[in-house]
Amino acid sequence: MNQLAESEQWCGSDEEFAAFLTGLATDDAPRLFAIAHEYGHRQDGWIAAYGMAFDDYAEVVSTEGDFRARAENPESALATFTRFAVAEDVKVHLIWLTQPPRP
Repeated sequence: MNQLAESEQWCGSDEEFAAFLTGLATDDAPRLFAIAHEYGHRQDGWIAAYGMAFDDYAEVVSTEGDFRARAENPESALATFTRFAVAEDVKVHLIWLTQPPRP
């Protein structure tokens, strides 16, 4: 640890610092989402991908592990998976798995 870092150390207890870090992680955590395929009219379904929505982009990974992408937002990722769903009877859904951050 350098001298500057030593002089700027956290002044609270280990527990207080852990709570501070937990707060940072919670505040900055991405929202989780899934992209699902609906076959027919509610006849069957499949989760095609999972993603993380950050403030200015989204990361998405297919459940088969053969496709990973960075998108402008979850809706853009949904559009990509819509193009992959070539069958006429497939409808694609964006499903939020976590709530939006509190203001």
